[in-house]
Amino acid sequence: MNMCEKVRTQLGMLLYGELSFDEEEAVDRHVEGCAECRTALEQQRQLHAAFDQVEVEPLASLLWESRQKLQQQIAAEHPPVALRRGWWDQLVDSLTLRPTGNGGWLKTAGALALLTIGFLGARMAPNLGPQISGMSLADPGAQRVRSVEPAANGGIQIVLDETRQRVVSGQLDDQNIRVLLLSAAKDPSDPGLRYETVGILNDRAQASEVRDTLIYALEHDENAGVRLKAMDGLRPFVTQPEVRKALTGVLLSDGNPGMRTQAIDLLTQGVGESTNDLTGHALDRDVIGTLQELMNRENNAYVRQRGQRVLQLVNASAETY
Repeated sequence: MNMCEKVRTQLGMLLYGELSFDEEEAVDRHVEGCAECRTALEQQRQLHAAFDQVEVEPLASLLWESRQKLQQQIAAEHPPVALRRGWWDQLVDSLTLRPTGNGGWLKTAGALALLTIGFLGARMAPNLGPQISGMSLADPGAQRVRSVEPAANGGIQIVLDETRQRVVSGQLDDQNIRVLLLSAAKDPSDPGLRYETVGILNDRAQASEVRDTLIYALEHDENAGVRLKAMDGLRPFVTQPEVRKALTGVLLSDGNPGMRTQAIDLLTQGVGESTNDLTGHALDRDVIGTLQELMNRENNAYVRQRGQRVLQLVNASAETY
């Protein structure tokens, strides 16, 4: 490898500040006297600047899979190291009469410790009962929701995947049930689970945290069925600014024409119900502007027809100026 080839392999490291002082000095001296390498360095700078201007939002499913693979790789490369034997291990040995090589005094100490533990345990156990019975689910995010379904008594039944599967039951108003449902609604690996969960959450969309989850599903879920289900839950709240903003985003960017049609219906509900009097059903300027922008980019004939019909009813042009 000649000097130019070596320097060009180091240009990226130079821009990221990863070269040693001596290496950086050598590259700088070479670039000062080599026009081709100066050009290559400038191209690298332009490429890095272009990358810095791009904002990439990875898919939630990709992030989840990457984290899983990273954890597996870490576990494979760094197996747990056997713990050194300490005083507790020696104490356990003495209690179980395993040989330790430390003489008989530990067996005596172990017997005394066993009596002490039994005594203290008997004194403290009654006071622990209320604390244990009142404990909530520990860190639901570390568990995986396998399925959710309505129960016969009007509650919710959730199946969790842990080290072993267990069933958690409760009402939709229970905080633990609510937290698990909000987590399941964003599970990237199971669209069927998200669909069922969003359908259940629709009944509690008046709660802001539930409504935020439905908006997230409407804007980000990869499955059109889940997005449509979330839109149904947001229907009663179409007058709220955050919901209208999400519906506007669907109208201009959702790849499913059925979703765009439903968004038009929700954003323009009430328009055209009476051909003689449109008072009270006038669209705000933002919705009209969105529909006009849609007419400039929409390829689906049915969606265009619906948008043009609404604009005609409010005496608005189908074009933007």
